[in-house]
Amino acid sequence: MSTQAANTKLFFSFGVLVGLTIATQPVLSQTSSFEPICQVSSFSGFCRYTPSAPLVTTPTPEPSPYTDKDIATYDRPFDVNSLWNIRPRQVIFGSSVIPTSTYFPLIGTGKYSTTAFEAKPSDESMTVYPPPGAHGVWDPDSESNLPSITIPHWPADTVPASGTDGHADIVDAESGIIHSFWQLRKTNGRWTAVQYAWSRLDGRGWGDGVHYFQGARAAGVPSMAGLIRKKEINDGASQYYHALAMSLTYTGMSQYEQYVFPATSGDRTWKENSGRFPTGALLMLPPTFDSTKISNPDLRKVVNTLKTYGAYVIDRNVGTPFYIYVENGTNFNLHKGGWNSPVGNDLHRIREALRQVTYAKDWVNNRGEPVQSLAPLNLTTMRGPWKPVIQGAPYPVYDSLSQSAVFGPTDKAYAAESGSGRSISRIKWAKPEKGKLYEFRVHATNGGRAYLRYWGGGVEQFHTRPLADGETFRLHWPSTDGVSILGVVSGVGEKTSIRTTLTEVIE
Repeated sequence: MSTQAANTKLFFSFGVLVGLTIATQPVLSQTSSFEPICQVSSFSGFCRYTPSAPLVTTPTPEPSPYTDKDIATYDRPFDVNSLWNIRPRQVIFGSSVIPTSTYFPLIGTGKYSTTAFEAKPSDESMTVYPPPGAHGVWDPDSESNLPSITIPHWPADTVPASGTDGHADIVDAESGIIHSFWQLRKTNGRWTAVQYAWSRLDGRGWGDGVHYFQGARAAGVPSMAGLIRKKEINDGASQYYHALAMSLTYTGMSQYEQYVFPATSGDRTWKENSGRFPTGALLMLPPTFDSTKISNPDLRKVVNTLKTYGAYVIDRNVGTPFYIYVENGTNFNLHKGGWNSPVGNDLHRIREALRQVTYAKDWVNNRGEPVQSLAPLNLTTMRGPWKPVIQGAPYPVYDSLSQSAVFGPTDKAYAAESGSGRSISRIKWAKPEKGKLYEFRVHATNGGRAYLRYWGGGVEQFHTRPLADGETFRLHWPSTDGVSILGVVSGVGEKTSIRTTLTEVIE
């Protein structure tokens, strides 16, 4: 999803200065190849190997003023070891430069930024409908258009961003869910939205191989992810203690790669780009960038953050070289009182110095603890489509919030299968690899069971057999191309919920 031009007013007011700046900038070669990041592991997402290029050590920030009680909250979302909340310590930088475009770079609020609204237990529920003429509210996790979405607690002060993207996130700490909307509008007293997705408040902050779309940004993340928040702008710290969210325009976004880890999605029209930075790229300022020469204290705080945590490319805009998002409703403004030429020049210096992290050897969280690996990433989805093994028999439906296949009450055990190939992750960096060892595990209620089998070369390559709750089966992924078939078996009586995981085992 592309956001529109961010600072049109600045361009028309200072077009001469912009023109002079653009004329002196290097031109990105369209014949250059894409600079890939290191090969990632579906086990943890981290790099598998250390390249031979020299490592650069990033600066160590002052101790974070935030404690464990602040983590996974409305003000500071996601797990302590989320990639949003950890920083790379030794890295390798690429050489590509963000090119100039129509406008100046921007750090701030605006109609294409967003606001995170806090839901309270006392807030009433709200039903969100599709816009007039639409077939439903698109839910990318269930891959279906839903007639409506009901949110248990809806803040009365909810106001989506005024741009065409209409971003708004609602944080329900009671349920631990971030509700993320795209093109949210209130028309004639009724809320409508084109798309809805959700993410765990205490989760990774990024999609995984199966729950691949968890928010309204093109990268599949909530629009509040990486946002500079209201309460941290004037917290007295010299930097922000999380990675920032950034968009680039067409001339910066990659024409070679749609997305890279940790992103699980990118703009559908990515081939219209002419640059080299894919969705999901982590951009940082090198440690040699002198932040003491930045006179504006608000900009200096961002610069310090870009040297330690960096910013992830999560969306595309129109005409702005880079746009770092600040929560709407704040007083953040780098050009208070009118255009600030030194700030404009500093923004272009930052643009010229930002580099993509192509390899990170190790990471550190806010506690100062090394993060050796992330949690293993699941490669199986329960979304189906499901077909009963016996024609006419009951079959399960997909429940997004529990990521499970759910049978209703049954009088006996019924089996259903998903053989379309969609039961295994389609995310390019989170697919099973031939010859690698994996563990298949079942999580089920009411005596439910599940199995995974694989047909290739005209024969069944493996069959786990139906496994009950907590049971596992280890297998090497076949070297023969074929199709995987995920099966589920209900219990008897009350409803049965079944979820499976397939994770890489490091041998």
